[in-house]
Amino acid sequence: MTTAIVLADDEALLRKALAALLPLEGDIDIVAEATDGDTAVEATLRHRPDVLVIDLEMPGVDGLGAITQIRRVRPEQVVLMLTRHARPGVLRKALKLGVQGFVSKSAEPAHIAAVITDLHAGKRWIDPDVSALAIVDDCPLTERELDVLRVTSEGYSVADIAARLHLAQGTVRNYLSNAMQKTQTHTRHEAARYAREHDWL
Repeated sequence: MTTAIVLADDEALLRKALAALLPLEGDIDIVAEATDGDTAVEATLRHRPDVLVIDLEMPGVDGLGAITQIRRVRPEQVVLMLTRHARPGVLRKALKLGVQGFVSKSAEPAHIAAVITDLHAGKRWIDPDVSALAIVDDCPLTERELDVLRVTSEGYSVADIAARLHLAQGTVRNYLSNAMQKTQTHTRHEAARYAREHDWL
């Protein structure tokens, strides 16, 4: 059974290597390549691959953002996410989005091909080295506190954050206050920077 995939990664050398090697390691057909999140969304919705193989970090819309957009139109899409370092919050968010597989970008092409085949067959896979890194979770912030800090780090005001997250401004201020207390910082921007430096966002 041939597995059709869209391969999305902004690292040209790695993407080209995988595009050349994956079909040699399994019954895999690369129907499209993408260099950023926007192109990944477009290619996935156009080609409807069996598996989307996507890098976590890309210019423009990142891997999680692209998956979020794809899920709105194609909720059944099977996804394998490639990552160099899986932060706990990112892994949790990806699992909530229904990502079926996580593989380190340093994995051998034969292993990646085997995981792609398994995902197409309905299985799930998280590489042990990825899950080991993600399990070590010392983040004291709740998901909602992380959400407001994530939007804060993009430079939005409290009113803008409230609108984007569909929350009351008072609720946003409470989340920000809690986050500042937990990170022992004095401003919301310091709290967002602290969270990003600790790989919580």
